[in-house]
Amino acid sequence: MTASELRAKDVAGLQKEVADLLKAHFGLRMQKATQQLSNHTQLGNTRRDIARAKTVLAQKKKAASK
Repeated sequence: MTASELRAKDVAGLQKEVADLLKAHFGLRMQKATQQLSNHTQLGNTRRDIARAKTVLAQKKKAASK
C-alpha cells in the first residue's frame, strides 16, 4: 500500500489498516516459525507497510490537534 493511498483514508480507517497489518504480520511470523513461509520478503514488506501507515496516522493526528 502506498503512502498516497493511506493519506486518502481517515483516522479510523488508518487505525483499522494498522490493526489488519499487525495481524497479517503476526500470521507471517508464525508461518516462518513453523517453516511454512516460502516468501520471506513478505515479512519485510508488511513491516514497512505498518511503519508507513503509523507514520501517516501520526501526521493526521498531529494536523488535527493544531
